[in-house]
Amino acid sequence: MPLDEAPLDEAPQTGGCLCGAIRYEIDGPFGLVTNCHCTMCRKAQGCAFATNAPVARDHFHFLKGADLLTEYESSEGKLRCFCRVCGSPVYSYRRADPGTVRVRFGTLDGDPGVRAAAHFAVASKAPWFEITDSLPRFDSERPASSK
Repeated sequence: MPLDEAPLDEAPQTGGCLCGAIRYEIDGPFGLVTNCHCTMCRKAQGCAFATNAPVARDHFHFLKGADLLTEYESSEGKLRCFCRVCGSPVYSYRRADPGTVRVRFGTLDGDPGVRAAAHFAVASKAPWFEITDSLPRFDSERPASSK
């Protein structure tokens, strides 16, 4: 499957933050699921990479705790949104594309039915982590064909 084609899942999916103060539901398909190894994702997640996928904002609904979401602009125009109580990253979005959120898969409750299709930003991956799967790897954050 080409990287710019998005697999579809069976919605709805639910998720939330570590402390449970924020809960959400997704009632539409995920876009391309990726593992991002960029330095910012590693630091924001506190791990080797972030697994996430885009979702149309119209399909992302807070069940509770929307008022506890805090935004941090990690780079110009990119906002990372997290629970201000426990610090769990929930999603990110770009000001240039406010109709899409990139959901952090670690916050999902169950199996979304889709899997990562590629590794991005492997040129800046953690030196202590070895990628052992056969997914496509890209040195940059987003290959030109999947922006």
